[in-house]
Amino acid sequence: MSVRSERRRDKVSGRIREYWMVHVVIQLPDGRLVQARKALSKTKVNKREAEAYERRLRAEMLNPTAVKPKEVPTLKQFWPTFLAWAKGERHKASGIHSKESIYQVHLAPAFDSKRLDQIDDAAITRIKCKLATAGRSRKTANNILGVLSKALRLAVKWKVLSQMPCEFNLKPVKNIRIDFYEFADYDRLVDAAGKVGSRYAVLVLLGGDAGLRRSEIIGLRWCDVDFARGQLRIVQAQWKDTVDTPKSDKPRIVPMTDALTDALKRHRHLRSERVLCLDDGKPAPGHVLRDWLEAVQRRGGLEVRGSLHKLRHTFCSHLAMRGAPAKAIQELAGHADLATTMRYMHLSPAARDSAIALLNVRNHSNIAATIGSEICN
Repeated sequence: MSVRSERRRDKVSGRIREYWMVHVVIQLPDGRLVQARKALSKTKVNKREAEAYERRLRAEMLNPTAVKPKEVPTLKQFWPTFLAWAKGERHKASGIHSKESIYQVHLAPAFDSKRLDQIDDAAITRIKCKLATAGRSRKTANNILGVLSKALRLAVKWKVLSQMPCEFNLKPVKNIRIDFYEFADYDRLVDAAGKVGSRYAVLVLLGGDAGLRRSEIIGLRWCDVDFARGQLRIVQAQWKDTVDTPKSDKPRIVPMTDALTDALKRHRHLRSERVLCLDDGKPAPGHVLRDWLEAVQRRGGLEVRGSLHKLRHTFCSHLAMRGAPAKAIQELAGHADLATTMRYMHLSPAARDSAIALLNVRNHSNIAATIGSEICN
């Protein structure tokens, strides 16, 4: 191998930098000697990659008419293609925003200048360690690496890569703690919302009594509220300025509780087609809804966190604790996968009671007769 380590002074900064010097000298069939030299920065290329470059350079010099292999793009070059694919597949606006955020914050600093085939097992281990050191949860790490994994698998599918350059080995996340309001705390929250104002009460009850997601609350229109049948039609959701279908593209019907019905009737207005809006009629954005919920939490003497999704967790948890079947909770919450609903079912007393009830169906007289027969024998 014609690869050696060398230190050079940078002409611009004056700093000493380390390079892999690739020097190839070959004799062509006609007797001529040709050579080529290339300096590769050690901060960008390891020794194995430098040796691979030396082999490619030697092959090209021996056979200059050979077709050069297609150059593998860097992650920075491939990323716009990946995002265009996600938009073409009609991924939700929130999902595309999440991918872009993960790329800017985590993936770009670590892999932007690397070719896709240079993202090896060592690089994956480094980012895992970095996320763990920063205190990121295992679920967050899985989300970040899951986006990178999907991009690389798409590159393999489109023949940009010949094979996956690394393994991710994502660890499953178990025993996720579900944060929800206990019955007494939720009653305090609803009571406080009624005292603050009608729109605050509607916000709390849409999340806690109907299980709507934040985007679904923002997208809810008065035409989706059917007072005659006592139900809500969840047919659209809004993320920032994008109006879309609900998550998993599954519209659903949610019956209204008496408390939610009363709150909606008190809140009726003509400022906008949206149920919750600003004073000028514009849809209330997510950060405003968070501020409204924080105001209610302060009024109720509860922890001020502004987490709208905690209301949705409360909806599912309370249904499970009152013995609602898992399939019914799945349909009301709009879960695409029953496994998501099953996270709440450990709270159900019905599940425990039905399991113990199986012991009551035993025929004790037959058991006693069997035991007596064995003793006589």
